[in-house]
Amino acid sequence: MPDAILVERDQGVGLITLNRPKVLNAMNRAMSREINDAINDFQADPEIGAIVLTGAGERAFSSGADIHEMARLAKELESQGTDPRRTEYSWNLATCNKPTIGAINGLAYGGGAVLAASLDIRVGCDSSSFRFLAASYGRVNSTWNLPLQVGWPIAKELLFTGRILGSEEAYRIGFLNHLVGPDDVVPKALEIARQIVTNDDRMVQGIKELIINDVGLGWKAMHENEVEAQSGKLSPTPISEGFKTFLDRKPKS
Repeated sequence: MPDAILVERDQGVGLITLNRPKVLNAMNRAMSREINDAINDFQADPEIGAIVLTGAGERAFSSGADIHEMARLAKELESQGTDPRRTEYSWNLATCNKPTIGAINGLAYGGGAVLAASLDIRVGCDSSSFRFLAASYGRVNSTWNLPLQVGWPIAKELLFTGRILGSEEAYRIGFLNHLVGPDDVVPKALEIARQIVTNDDRMVQGIKELIINDVGLGWKAMHENEVEAQSGKLSPTPISEGFKTFLDRKPKS
């Protein structure tokens, strides 16, 4: 059986490809576990500065949970109750210290939409679409991440209705950062990742940590946390190092 995901490393970027194209990259237990393991490996790798996720094939980023597997395991799942490990990957992805970028190359429904909403940045194309379907099949998810991405009114509509969120609307409301041609989705995501990698990883990771930890705080507390970080773990790089390229330029005659 092929791996549920493919993992690559290139120029400081970790690339994860969901690799079940025959079933539209439906997320079974093996895939969830492998995503989590890959995220943990990239997080611990000092050579990796950013992570890109995409789906194999041309139709889907991910169609969501593998319903056939869920049906086979229904009795086991009912007896065990909710298994926190089944959704651990999305939390670890959202809170990973490395910036994460989705190359959303097709539909992202159900668990695929949850996965997309857990990313820092999303690049899509005309065939990108999203559906947050939990309410339609008697479940709940995405209440913790989607409102932070698109705001309360839109998040409520998408979660209450389970309707399709097309690429143009997703871009208009800011859920997609970039809307490009189908052949440019992965290259654009990699371009952004490589731009991130050129920056000071201590600051990039520190910025992400501040933003995550500040969720729910008042504006004043957010400012105070930034000032505290500037005098501590995010103390400025010396000018001679941080502006070395600028300072090394020959003065214009």
